[in-house]
Amino acid sequence: MEYSDKPQWYILHTYSAYENKVVDSLHKLIETNNYQDRILRIEVPTVDEVVEKNGKKKVVQHKKFPTYVYIKAILDTELWYLITGISGATSFCGPEGRAQELTDEEVKRLGFEIIAEEDLDIAVGDRVKILSGAFNGMMGEVIELNFEKQKVRVNIEMFGRMTPMELDFKDVEKIADGNIDVGEADSGDADAAN
Repeated sequence: MEYSDKPQWYILHTYSAYENKVVDSLHKLIETNNYQDRILRIEVPTVDEVVEKNGKKKVVQHKKFPTYVYIKAILDTELWYLITGISGATSFCGPEGRAQELTDEEVKRLGFEIIAEEDLDIAVGDRVKILSGAFNGMMGEVIELNFEKQKVRVNIEMFGRMTPMELDFKDVEKIADGNIDVGEADSGDADAAN
């Protein structure tokens, strides 16, 4: 199979609950074979969920796509064999186990690529809606943008007080002025905006 000589994103399937072991093995593979220039990034997307146990709420992190590890690499047949030979890895996602590159749109939706300052349509002070995770649908105000980490800090009302939350750029959307659904925004958010 022909592989691109440019870095591409691929999906590696693993046994259930082996994602972190496979990631550790990939990091060892990079170190022992000096593949820093061939395997550029490894991601296991996670999502935060608020869980109530014994009357207490806490945020728990879950894998967004269990049994999958995302790899940005310059893949060839040799590297394919080394990666699929890792204990816990089953095969790449694609026809007959061959690695299928993710499209640019898929990579953008997953939020793996860096968003430039001029491409981000939110600024400090903007009202935003959270799009995913445990706080999906909540409103807040942007208090900080961190382009190095690709994170935004948003003040939201939680447990009766304003709480800063750090979220990925892709997890928030700017709310147009006057476009707040009264059913979604609670009185604490309205007080914070004044």
